[in-house]
Amino acid sequence: MRILLFTGKGGVGKTTVAAATAVRAAEQGLRTIVLSTDPAHSLADALDVELGDRPTAISARLDGQQLNARLRFEEAWDDVRRYVVDVLDWAGAGAVEAEELAVIPGLDEIFALADIKALAASSSYDLIVVDCAPTAETIRLLSLPDVLGWYMDRVFEAQRRVTRLARPVLSRLTSMPVAGDTVFAAVRRFYDRLDGVRDLLSDGAVTSARLVVNPERMVVAEARRTYTYLSLFGYHVDAVVANRMLPDEIADPWFARWKATQAAHLSAIVDAFAPLPVLGAELAAHELVGMEHLSALGASIYGELPPAGHLSSVEPLRVDAVGDSLVLSLHLPFVARDDVALGRNDGELLLTVGPHRRSFVLPDSLERREVGGARFDGDRLEVEFL
Repeated sequence: MRILLFTGKGGVGKTTVAAATAVRAAEQGLRTIVLSTDPAHSLADALDVELGDRPTAISARLDGQQLNARLRFEEAWDDVRRYVVDVLDWAGAGAVEAEELAVIPGLDEIFALADIKALAASSSYDLIVVDCAPTAETIRLLSLPDVLGWYMDRVFEAQRRVTRLARPVLSRLTSMPVAGDTVFAAVRRFYDRLDGVRDLLSDGAVTSARLVVNPERMVVAEARRTYTYLSLFGYHVDAVVANRMLPDEIADPWFARWKATQAAHLSAIVDAFAPLPVLGAELAAHELVGMEHLSALGASIYGELPPAGHLSSVEPLRVDAVGDSLVLSLHLPFVARDDVALGRNDGELLLTVGPHRRSFVLPDSLERREVGGARFDGDRLEVEFL
């Protein structure tokens, strides 16, 4: 069973690429479901079918789903929501304001992770294709299991015991509502639904992320940061899809400069993400809507490659915690120590290997630290941040 996560900057065409991948895989005989975790759903528009909150059959081997995260939120979080409403009402907020403020922004999207876990456990599908939200939301979503796990392991039970002991005293001192066992039970149910998601999505044998980019400077810069952050949290990226490339048959002089710019950016993409494979998708002359157009796009992107395959088996970049330090590990095969030079420029790490230079955009957790040293471990360069 495989899970593919598609993400990218808003507007790059990740929904279309995700849908085309699912269609291509289903055509090759895989039982496939494609689902959207993006609150601004457009998956049904791309497939040109009606999709509901539950898996909907599209073809013999392809299902689709647009998760109603708000419904999941209300099912699992209602006890907590009612408690927050009571506290806000006690504090003087009006009924309408209390209801609106009780809904924590972005929390409803997290329940999509639980649905991915349930689909994987069901054994109903060979491939789960996930159309994720734009990159910033995706990173926040995928980092949540770590944050929530830390809270549950270190804070939750202690807070629950303290509240239980203090509740009789607080009820005599104040009329403010105090969280009861039903509230803490709801938080526990919420965590239990997500428990195991982190292990599932960070297992490179099961899950891979694919970055969808356009050959544009700002898009590529964001994709590089996304790649670093996904590596930081232990998620595996196995390919980059360069979407909306101008086809060779466009020979009008008006497009000459545009094509040259795209070619330069594509070369930069290949260099920046090596050794990840960079797949190409040309700009279509028509809207990519419906099964026929998506099938053609999937064939164009993957060719003879299996869309559900592991397109890259190497972790080109990862960040490991070693004691109090963080170590950035880079795959550099066939490189001698004397051929490597390192530099630092604000938020970027500059790596020169022979005549080639590559810059890595550092996440905040590394940007704030000083470089303590670098060493080779086999074919990996390890840079220590103190």
